[in-house]
Amino acid sequence: MTINQNKVVSVNYHLSSYLENEAPELVEQTSKEQPFTFIFGVGQLIPDFEKNLVNKKVGDKFDFKVTPANGYGITDQEMIAKIPKEAFHVDGVFDSERVKEGEELMMNDADGNELMGFVQEIGEDFVIMDFNHPLADHHLHFVGEVLEIRDATAEELDHGHVHGPGGHLH
Repeated sequence: MTINQNKVVSVNYHLSSYLENEAPELVEQTSKEQPFTFIFGVGQLIPDFEKNLVNKKVGDKFDFKVTPANGYGITDQEMIAKIPKEAFHVDGVFDSERVKEGEELMMNDADGNELMGFVQEIGEDFVIMDFNHPLADHHLHFVGEVLEIRDATAEELDHGHVHGPGGHLH
């Protein structure tokens, strides 16, 4: 069996990322005991990740790089916002316990959608938040091995995620 549309795939890999002209840093590492398991071809992963796995078989190894444009994107200045400090008040007082430079915060946009952002700067009257993906501008390097391939069940396809070992259990 080969990796293609609607297959449940388990891989073991390590992911390094780097900015142009900088040394790579390990970002994520799975193991054979705790692999990354997903449904192939349902649009939940970086397209170049899937493109580099298509038609591979169990036991096949992979080693590929993904450019920032084909990975988590290039920093979009419109995703960096200057937010009034009052938005971070709890009971009328600025939440200095939770709102610190470099911290990751979950926030909601005007439509109620959840956004993950990073506190870049805390000013006198504002907080600058960056809502770009943390790996924006980073080159990605995946090295790993295909561990398992099987057909996705109708229920998994309907729910949009893997059930059972390595996936979501109900």
